[in-house]
Amino acid sequence: MNTKKRIWLTGASSGMGLEMARQLAAQGHKLALTARSEEPLQSLASKYPGQILVVTADLTDVDAVKAVAERIDQAWGALDLAILNAGTCEYMDLPNFDSALFARVMQVNVQGTAHCIEAVLPLLRKGEKPQLVGVGSSVTYVPLPRAEAYGASKAAVRYLFQSLELDLAQHGIKVSLVSPGFVETPLTAGNDFPMPMQVSSEKAANTILQGIEDGKREISFPGAFIFVLRLIGSLPAALRFMLTRRLVRPTNSEGSQ
Repeated sequence: MNTKKRIWLTGASSGMGLEMARQLAAQGHKLALTARSEEPLQSLASKYPGQILVVTADLTDVDAVKAVAERIDQAWGALDLAILNAGTCEYMDLPNFDSALFARVMQVNVQGTAHCIEAVLPLLRKGEKPQLVGVGSSVTYVPLPRAEAYGASKAAVRYLFQSLELDLAQHGIKVSLVSPGFVETPLTAGNDFPMPMQVSSEKAANTILQGIEDGKREISFPGAFIFVLRLIGSLPAALRFMLTRRLVRPTNSEGSQ
């Protein structure tokens, strides 16, 4: 990004969020970094005195998110770019459906994102060429086993940002959606299944930031992986079911994994 911007980035303490923060700071942008873990944010801020505002918060707490926006407003008075990257992932182990797990994932990925949108729009309306970016997932291209909670939450994020794009156009706010495949992060490090075409956090961050700079409506990667998912998702339902059913883990007679 050539023009220096005032940017709010959530989920900035690890993975591609931290890598985006590093790259944006190196480019000279003013950053407001939010996460629940403060130490990684302060460590980065110490390398860029006066450039980074550390505003830790639990994004599921609407009052905490409003407090973050107030601090940004007091510091800068406006935002030019908001990247809502914070999220979580938990997988179901059926046949025992875990509604508490489902609620946790939805609370972070959907409600937390909604809190951020409510807080950030007044700041973006005062910014220069404002842009709102949400991080979804390529899981929304095709239903996958064990992804009932995560997939549903990211499908909600996709619909949310596609609707926002329509409504915010008249207010001059550009909206973009990020749909990554598997990225090497502390979160995906706990996955117990193959992750084809996985990319590094550094490469993912670079791809996202370049897509934002190019004004892309949707930033999806890696290309070959996205192509395969979209192809499977476009198949007739019966054929799609036959292909993806093979990914389901076998269970014993009692339904345990």
